[in-house]
Amino acid sequence: MSVQTEGTDTAGGPAVHKARTPGPPRDADHGSGSPSRRGGAAPYLLLLPALLATLVLLGWPLVKNGMLSFQNLNPRQLIQHLTEWNGFDNYKEVLTGSDFWHVVERSLVFTAINVVLIMVIGTLVGLLLARLGRRMRLLLMVGLVLAWAMPILASTTVYQWLFAQRFGVVNWVLDKLGWHSMADYNWTGGQVSTFTVIILLLVWQSVPFVAINLYAATTTIPRELYEAASLDGAGAWQSFTSVTFPFLRPFLYATTFLEVIWIFKAFPQIFAINEGGPDHLTETLPIYAFVQGVGNQHFGVGAAISFLTILVLLVMTSYYLRMVLKQEEDEL
Repeated sequence: MSVQTEGTDTAGGPAVHKARTPGPPRDADHGSGSPSRRGGAAPYLLLLPALLATLVLLGWPLVKNGMLSFQNLNPRQLIQHLTEWNGFDNYKEVLTGSDFWHVVERSLVFTAINVVLIMVIGTLVGLLLARLGRRMRLLLMVGLVLAWAMPILASTTVYQWLFAQRFGVVNWVLDKLGWHSMADYNWTGGQVSTFTVIILLLVWQSVPFVAINLYAATTTIPRELYEAASLDGAGAWQSFTSVTFPFLRPFLYATTFLEVIWIFKAFPQIFAINEGGPDHLTETLPIYAFVQGVGNQHFGVGAAISFLTILVLLVMTSYYLRMVLKQEEDEL
């Protein structure tokens, strides 16, 4: 629609101008197939394959395991294809027994010792990488990567050879150094000595991850902050507490969280060293669930223990989750 208005042209005569009335604005994103709506749905479409794979590979086994924990499932039921539901009897049997709580206590102490050693040693090695020259740093990083890349069972076998009773390198070295009583020492004959070997193995496997990632985190710290700290008269320790540590704190929180999960669910190292022995004294919760479920063929009880293991792990990591979430809120 247009409106004619009368005016004067350059020759002095009347001139007619057409003025357009504004119509409704055109919405470039109008319609269900608009780019904005497609762009908003794109992240969800990209996440969909990963979510489906997670549901299939993790969700269904978890549901199946939960169903088994409420069944009386032994070899007889397996052979006859019987499904005997027994409610919470498996959980009552586990929770009312003293063995489960001893294993829980042992698992918590074992995890705490390992995580503390891994984080302290890994942090020191990472800071050392930041201080070394290029050649020495490259040499040390190659060694760390090789230790990290070695398959779990391969490295566990190496430790079994190192700590073997008769022909182990460790016993031979200790004998040569004057501890002749260690010449034929059985490292897997006691609880403390067996845990010592397992802890050394887990620390050796885990330190490279912490050290390399911490070194990578140190490279993001601006050098101007260290220069400003030195101008203010800060020493090495003060520079670490005021500059380095605040930047590394988020990394340390996240890495500690990952290491707690990694150590708590460690299975092949403990089982390969001595199968939770001697006398079940080195069983942690994953080993205990396997021994009760597969070893003793009480599959329902083993499923119940595995579910309780997940609950214990969630309780352990809830504190770190709250810390990480709180830190993200503070940064926002």
